Amino acid sequence: MTSEYATPPTEAGAAPDLATLAEVVAKQRAEMDRLRDLAATSAVLDRAKGAVMALNRCTAHEAREELLRRAKARGRTLLEECWVTLGTLGPPVPGPDPGPDPCPDPGSCPDPGSDRAAGRAAELAVTGPAAAARCAGQDLVPAPDGVTTAPARLARALVRVSSPAELARCLLEHLAPEAGADAVMLYTRLPSGALELTGHAGLDETLAAQWHRLPPIDAMAAPDALRTGEPRWLEEFERDRERYLLIGDPPERWRSRAWLPAPAEGPADHCLGVLRRRGEPFAPATRDHLRTVADLCAGRLRAFGTRRDVAAGPAADAVQHVFDALPVAAMLLTPLRSPTGEVRDFRVDAATETAGRATGRTGAELAGRRFLECFPALADEPLWPACLSVLATGEPYEGEPFAHQDVVAGVAELSTYSVRVAPLGGGLVLSWLRHGSSDRQEQRLADLQRLGNLGWANWNLVTHEAGWSSQVASILGREPGRGPVRLADLPALALPEDRPELVRAVQELVRDGRPCDVPFRTRTAAGVRHLRIVAEAAADADGTPVEVHGFVQDLTARRQVELALVQSERAMLTQHDVLRAERTLAARLQHALLPLPKTLVELAGLRVEVAYLPAQSGVHVGGDWFSAIELPAGDALLVVGDVAGHGVDAVATMAQLRFTAKGMVITGSSLTGALARLNTLLLHSRDSHGTATLVLCRYERARGRLVWAQAGHPPPLLVRDGTPRFLDRPRGMLLGATATPVFEEAECALEPGDRLVLYTDGLIERPPENIDRGLRRLAEAAAAPRTDRRDSLDPLLAALLEGEERRDDVCVLDVRVPPRAG
Repeated sequence: MTSEYATPPTEAGAAPDLATLAEVVAKQRAEMDRLRDLAATSAVLDRAKGAVMALNRCTAHEAREELLRRAKARGRTLLEECWVTLGTLGPPVPGPDPGPDPCPDPGSCPDPGSDRAAGRAAELAVTGPAAAARCAGQDLVPAPDGVTTAPARLARALVRVSSPAELARCLLEHLAPEAGADAVMLYTRLPSGALELTGHAGLDETLAAQWHRLPPIDAMAAPDALRTGEPRWLEEFERDRERYLLIGDPPERWRSRAWLPAPAEGPADHCLGVLRRRGEPFAPATRDHLRTVADLCAGRLRAFGTRRDVAAGPAADAVQHVFDALPVAAMLLTPLRSPTGEVRDFRVDAATETAGRATGRTGAELAGRRFLECFPALADEPLWPACLSVLATGEPYEGEPFAHQDVVAGVAELSTYSVRVAPLGGGLVLSWLRHGSSDRQEQRLADLQRLGNLGWANWNLVTHEAGWSSQVASILGREPGRGPVRLADLPALALPEDRPELVRAVQELVRDGRPCDVPFRTRTAAGVRHLRIVAEAAADADGTPVEVHGFVQDLTARRQVELALVQSERAMLTQHDVLRAERTLAARLQHALLPLPKTLVELAGLRVEVAYLPAQSGVHVGGDWFSAIELPAGDALLVVGDVAGHGVDAVATMAQLRFTAKGMVITGSSLTGALARLNTLLLHSRDSHGTATLVLCRYERARGRLVWAQAGHPPPLLVRDGTPRFLDRPRGMLLGATATPVFEEAECALEPGDRLVLYTDGLIERPPENIDRGLRRLAEAAAAPRTDRRDSLDPLLAALLEGEERRDDVCVLDVRVPPRAG
């Protein structure tokens, strides 16, 4: 752009050429207008690209190419395609980050019509016309041959439109020569479903005010077109006036009309009306052109947004004046429905001053606002579904009282409220009432009766009148319509076995004024109930009882709990007796089958000490066992085993394994052979799922050798010269685990002074810790210097079991090889 601001040369002191200056100013204004149009066109293109990017998840360049492809395929310019795209996507889409777009600085392209837009376009114009054209999106696709350029002209004109009123005037200028339009009306659907006139041209203001709001009824063409999504062509005036209520004063002013939803296809919230004075039908080409116009202006209309749906007019003012005089907090609500009829919110048509204080507004200021806008927290409260239910069923709703903290004269005060919703016409009246002190006392009394499951009763001994709360009738299972019974007839409601005591208490109460507190039972439709009556008498000046008051309480639930506790206690005592009998029997069996030696046992030159400690929980008798015998050849058999479980069954299995193992080894069976046969015996015993662990040792005195085998048992501990070590375990599985076990033997030389400890897992296990820690404790305790008698197990047991509650049996064989003499 070349500079034309320089003043043309003149003679010194001569006046400047005003005509030349005016021409320069005009050119500059034209240039600025052109640049504004370029910037506004660029903004439309950017919004359309952003919409395509959001829908297709593509880049800005790909979105532009998609718009170009659509425009070519449909015979439109790129700007037309942008308007159509924006019109079919709902609310306007903010401009995206265009990425690798040809625009030098796409993110800086401003909204159309702004001063910043003009300034940005002027800046680009200075840098070069090509840059300005690229930013403004001027590389538009020309219309194909044979296609009218009227839509393209309208698309460019829409760029300069900034309000619905301007849009209506623009459409009339465009449609007057193209479609013979004499007036244009633009309606927008409000959240309530009503239509509001947002723009018009060719109408006088009086007529526009008369038809400013259209109700959502099919008797008018514009709402009908929006409801069905199809244009309404009104071309035969006499027939159309029978079907629709026609706009006009008089309606004969326009003999033909067209109402088109914008956009012409899909869901629409805007309606374009074209009114003509001539009554001829719309030609097919004109109909197509009007559909195209509706598609083009839909994007522009939606960019203006939706106006707030408010109630207005003298009727609304009168309702608000009524509400201003009401002493309670109340609101008049009108439902706002979606196109499908679903209630999305309520409009506040009127509100009292007290209701307005909750939102910091006056009652009049609440009018016209959305209910959830003023009280958003109520969307998740029971009040919201209650409002919907009242609207659907017409049945009033009264909520439970609730507490709310008010500030009165600068002091916080906790008050109680209750809410009521009632239908009124097609809307609702919502009110809430603050309860006074007497109301709160009544509510507290009702809460006390409900929570304590009791009710008050009163008997006048002079007039013989009686009064009950509804809770007493419910407790006694008596219909409220039958009324209360006299005090003298109250014992008749009790069961026969409880009646004498209740009769005596009532007589003493009436005759002597002695208070009573008597439990009794009564039979109702729900079964037998356990009740309690507490009453006292009020006397006159002479001390004669004249009135009795008290309460009746239902103790059925408490009595049932007490009975259940008694039954549970009896069951526990029975179970305790069973466990004690079983423990006694198992202990006797164990003592008979596994006698403990009272002194050291000497076998084949070895000194053996035995310790057996039962568990301290459960039946206290388990399946741990041992054997320490001398074999016929002069050798020694040392065995320690552990049967899973406790009780009589464990003792029986222990006895089987103990005697069978001794018998087989005494008769010459090898250690592995004995283990295999014991495994078979366990698999075929009464408890086929029983298991056991075992370690079998044969000490050969002549060779000083220990031959041993194990079945899933912890390894023996050997202490030599004060150094402990666990013997390497040969292969072996616990007994009862499989029908094809594998057992192996191992050997170990025993020297004079050696100590060998055989044990069950109860000595080392402390759940939930790892068993390795227990093995380390055993090794440290066995290798510790002796502080007691040298052949005693007590230091070892004290170190491992002191302070521990034994959850399992403990069996230990402490085998010592005597040192050499001298």
